[in-house]
Amino acid sequence: MRLLSVNVGRPKAVPYTDQPEGLTGIDKRPVEGPVRVAAPGPKGVAGSGLAGDAVCHLRHHGGDDQAVYAVAREDLDDWGRELGRTFADGAFGENLTTTGLDVSGARIGERWRIGPQVVLEVTSGRIPCRTFQGHVGEKGWVRRFTQKAATGAYLRVIVPGEIRAGDPIEIVHLPEHEVTARMEFQATTTHRELLPQLLAAGEALHPEARAAARKYVERNGG
Repeated sequence: MRLLSVNVGRPKAVPYTDQPEGLTGIDKRPVEGPVRVAAPGPKGVAGSGLAGDAVCHLRHHGGDDQAVYAVAREDLDDWGRELGRTFADGAFGENLTTTGLDVSGARIGERWRIGPQVVLEVTSGRIPCRTFQGHVGEKGWVRRFTQKAATGAYLRVIVPGEIRAGDPIEIVHLPEHEVTARMEFQATTTHRELLPQLLAAGEALHPEARAAARKYVERNGG
């Protein structure tokens, strides 16, 4: 398991975002050399966990529980075969492009050590939005992405430090439950009957997903 690229984006004006100033940081490109990774702060106030990476729509993106976004190179290649095109590292707006790791199948609370120091923890899957669809340029992309549920994973920073392309990735903690980033995504979007099962992930689960699961249980009795 290895980190293929570390990707960061700068603010860019586009016609396909709901961000008030029309800016997005989704166009992320690989960078050379080490990149500092640290917990950015609360959602709504703080942005990316990677130094030099822009998060423009703070209402929906960024913050401690979505500090880093990872996508498997294998998923990018699978989409490429399906759509008849090639996706470069960073094409889905991911900060980390990995190889040899089932990112969408990672368990909530699973921890990865990247390089000698940095430790990240899986919190949730990624919800597709209008900006993502406009960036990819595929009609019906939100629907297709949702149906496939190869969602990648958001992560929080447990141990800060520097990472770079080529760093090894090691799973240093694997929770006993079976709640994955993919399952969290499906429960939040198309299969809400799965929401109660998310609670098995405990405090590692993204707070918004945890709140949704608890609300569902209260209304439906589990």
